[in-house]
Amino acid sequence: MKDKTVGFALTGSFCTYDKIFGEIEKILQAGANVVPIMSEVSLVTDTRFGNGLDVAEKLEELTGNKVISTIKDAEPIGPKGLLDILVIAPCTGNTIAKLSTAIADGCVTMAAKAHLRNNKPLLLGISTNDGLGANAKNIGTLLARKNIFFVPFGQDDPENKCNSLIFKPDMIVPAIEQALEFKQIQPILV
Repeated sequence: MKDKTVGFALTGSFCTYDKIFGEIEKILQAGANVVPIMSEVSLVTDTRFGNGLDVAEKLEELTGNKVISTIKDAEPIGPKGLLDILVIAPCTGNTIAKLSTAIADGCVTMAAKAHLRNNKPLLLGISTNDGLGANAKNIGTLLARKNIFFVPFGQDDPENKCNSLIFKPDMIVPAIEQALEFKQIQPILV
């Protein structure tokens, strides 16, 4: 990843944020430049897991880059070819559904659309309570798409949330390395 520019987008699965910061540190330690992106909702929402603006501040401090949080600021990612890879982790069911149907109505989906126009890899870290339910078809659609790759994922609580899927945070860096080579890390289901 040395000298690569990695876009790292967060959507609204707030419970995963603490795990994300350590992975971003690993990406930076590998010599990459990280451009943080936050969905509009994640930026302004305060939850029991933290304050959205505090998360943005922490991302900016960690990466040394301003958080992209508007459609206007995300759109140039494509025409300017700003990123070598875009990671969306956590990638919520809402974002998965929008990506599978080509909806770009927010900064993260616009960043993905703009980035994919350059035939560069998009890496998704699934985090959704309906991954084996209503969103299963959308995940299937994205699995079949060119230049879209996945961080290995699996059920996080089969007994209490049988449809819930979550990515494995410690697999983000190896998944990036493979996706930069246009390969899907295996196994994808863990």
